[in-house]
Amino acid sequence: QVQLVESGGGLVQPGGSLTLSCAASGTIFSFDPMGWYRQAPGKQRELVATITSRGTNNYADSVKGRFTISRDNAKNRVWLQMNSLKPEDTAVYYCNGVLWAGGRRDYWGQGTQVTVSS
Repeated sequence: QVQLVESGGGLVQPGGSLTLSCAASGTIFSFDPMGWYRQAPGKQRELVATITSRGTNNYADSVKGRFTISRDNAKNRVWLQMNSLKPEDTAVYYCNGVLWAGGRRDYWGQGTQVTVSS
């Protein structure tokens, strides 16, 4: 059974930093890509950042220059370093991983809350 488990969310003041971590289990295959999405109250889930197994990354315009995504292919882990956090970054952050076996299949973590508030 494939599972993605996030950790590292919490409450942080504006301008602060947090690092989210996601650990995958239940598969010997590498997710490609892995990434982070977020969903704020009353809004749709949106892409934050993704990274391929070759290290090619993609960021939402709203987080470019502030967030950094990285991964460990051997361990199927992905991180999101978030700096200069803003109140509008407040959301539930979800880890995502894509496996290709007879077609695309997306796997999601349970989500971790990030709240940016003074």
